Amino acid sequence: MLKSKSILIGIGGGIAAYKVCEVISSLFQEGAEVRVILTETAQRFITPLTVATLSRHQAYTDQDFWQATHSRPLHIALGEEADLLLIAPLTANTLAKLTYGLADNLLSNTVLASRCPILLAPAMNTEMWEQPVIQRNWQQLQLDTRYHSIGPGSGLLACDRIGAGRMAEPREIITKLHSLIYTQGQQDFQGKRILISGGGTRENLDPVRFLGNPSTGKMGLALAQAASDRGAIVTLIHGPIAPELLPQSPNYNLIPIVTAEEMEAAMINHLKESEIIIMSAAVADVKPAHYTNYKLPKKSYHLT
Repeated sequence: MLKSKSILIGIGGGIAAYKVCEVISSLFQEGAEVRVILTETAQRFITPLTVATLSRHQAYTDQDFWQATHSRPLHIALGEEADLLLIAPLTANTLAKLTYGLADNLLSNTVLASRCPILLAPAMNTEMWEQPVIQRNWQQLQLDTRYHSIGPGSGLLACDRIGAGRMAEPREIITKLHSLIYTQGQQDFQGKRILISGGGTRENLDPVRFLGNPSTGKMGLALAQAASDRGAIVTLIHGPIAPELLPQSPNYNLIPIVTAEEMEAAMINHLKESEIIIMSAAVADVKPAHYTNYKLPKKSYHLT
């Protein structure tokens, strides 16, 4: 999907900048043309040589912006070529510049010289993220249809604080980029309520054994993400899913269940409020006639 697409990445000055290296490498391996802009403070965390090596293109900095060697203004050329612009990590400083339309470096000038969708991946200390002025700027920027967001999530931060402000993981960012390339940021499901079932169910024989299936839940997660990216209000009712597959900061409602009976009850509970229902769960076809509340010895089974 990303083959020959031009992805422009703006890296801000934060410790989460190291995660962007994985994003750059993955995008290149998918065939995308990746260009990278580093702010002055970003270069204190990762070097231009690193991103140039990963992207196979020159890394652009403010020093390049003011050189008289370009046939066209650099910010114009970069902005017009981009199919999609990712800013990660989005710092408090860059957020304020975007909110008020300031243009005092290569990255902020390039934003104003482009018309493509922009994905923002904020990252900062919890206290900074929760400041009213930051939240005001963030909410104001969300009103502009060009801007799309992912995260931040919660967890252990570089400052040893546990809380909100952690940048989305590279795999989540790449998934979001795929979606934006496909939809171009169009919100054609805006406000629609979509109910999705996903994953497999389990029917316990005893506390340690169950009848189930190998469904991973990936299809349900992909459907939920795609619908959410198109503006829908999504509820995903899902069976057991590996923790590493679950999104760190989902922009839809996740309701975990285990059994087919729990799946049915949850679906019925959300049925009336939904306009579209997508049933992608692998629901068990059978269940034990009796449940034993202690571990049964092997010899008690008579299965052929």
